[in-house]
Amino acid sequence: MSEPIPVMIVDDHEVVRRGIAEVIERAEGLTVVGEAGSVAEAMRRIPLVRPAVLLVDLQLPDGTGIDIITRTRELLPDTNCVVLTSFDDDDAVAAALAAGAKAFVLKTVRGAEIAEVVRAVAAGRALLDERTVTRRQGAKADPTADLTRSELRVLDLIGEGLSNREIAERLGVAEKTVKNHITSLLAKMGLQRRTQVAAWVAGNRGGRWRPTEPSRGPWT
Repeated sequence: MSEPIPVMIVDDHEVVRRGIAEVIERAEGLTVVGEAGSVAEAMRRIPLVRPAVLLVDLQLPDGTGIDIITRTRELLPDTNCVVLTSFDDDDAVAAALAAGAKAFVLKTVRGAEIAEVVRAVAAGRALLDERTVTRRQGAKADPTADLTRSELRVLDLIGEGLSNREIAERLGVAEKTVKNHITSLLAKMGLQRRTQVAAWVAGNRGGRWRPTEPSRGPWT
């Protein structure tokens, strides 16, 4: 039997935090290894408990969840962060994704959905709340607008039919780097699978999408 996925919860409302903890503890294959109610407390505990998944609220008394995500990604790059919040706005989504969050879900979701998101993120998937994805796609004509230069280069090469290994060889980077950028661009575009990226590029080459020019600079 595999070890349960260690989860830490950061929320300044104790009742909410305890409720989420109970949901996690009841879910099969998950366990709570730590809780915190502030940025300072979270950053003291995270290196000690080393969670596989970090559930973090955006608004905290001494900072934001974005601060925690950014610092956690630096300290523990293998920890996957999930934003759990009441604030449903595009700026929060963009900030969370830019900081490295793998999922953005609202506190209105059912307890079972939270457990499902934790499992999916722990398995390496990037998710967004379905309503948030739908609204962002409807509000933004170009779903590639938030992609970095490197992500745009990877997007184009996926469209050419290259595998992750072939993309890595073409760009002179590690295959893991390519996988990280694919995970990020999937989340930003509101897609779930690599094949959807290829289909999107194929369907937009004659429209607004234009392949990026090869860069002579470093991979960024």
